[in-house]
Amino acid sequence: MFAILSKEFNSYLNSLIGYIVIGVFLVATGLFMWVFPDSSVLDYGYADLQSVFALAPWLFLFLIPAITMRTFAEERKGGTMELLLTKPVSDTQLLLGKYFACLLLALFALLPSLLYYVSVYQLGDPVGNIDSAAVAGSYLGLVFLAAVFVAMGIFASSLTENQIVAFILAVFLCYLVYTGFDLLASIDAWGTFSYYIAQLGISYHYSSISKGLIDSRDVLYFLSVITIMLLGTKLVLESRKW
Repeated sequence: MFAILSKEFNSYLNSLIGYIVIGVFLVATGLFMWVFPDSSVLDYGYADLQSVFALAPWLFLFLIPAITMRTFAEERKGGTMELLLTKPVSDTQLLLGKYFACLLLALFALLPSLLYYVSVYQLGDPVGNIDSAAVAGSYLGLVFLAAVFVAMGIFASSLTENQIVAFILAVFLCYLVYTGFDLLASIDAWGTFSYYIAQLGISYHYSSISKGLIDSRDVLYFLSVITIMLLGTKLVLESRKW
């Protein structure tokens, strides 16, 4: 698994996709954080990183599928999938190796944004006038969000040999689970069930963690969705034996 993880991660760093994802994420969040007047922390005058954490999920919605679209689709199209599966590696090891490589790249893009926290911490009046617990919770929420989106992206890539189709499927799936349940819950016809429908979506649990309140129910939700997506991918891989 670690050999596959290393190979996949190095392949991203040796290609443009890895640097494009990191660059787009940092430039977009930097512009919203420091430049654009409607969201700039300098104009807002309040020491927080909410503009970054509000934008990051929508950036991940497109950038992570761009990372994952090649994981299995490229192997299928290039005819190397069968060769890879003949190696002394189980489906689970292959799946987890690719999953953690994609997740590591997504987290790698997050690391430089810690400079935003340091900057706002120093700019606060007095110095350190920032809700560090909320920032830590928001970063944890982004880690879980990235982990879920990567699992969904890999699942979409396992369904097709076309990378563009895999990208579109991943974006649709991520959008559907992230905000689709909120839209569904907003329909008046559900009555009191709207609250429970909203809880099925990622947005509800991400917003909860972003407040700095780490609830075991939110953590369990993210882990459950990740597990379901990975098991679905494993099922697709094993379908070749049917």
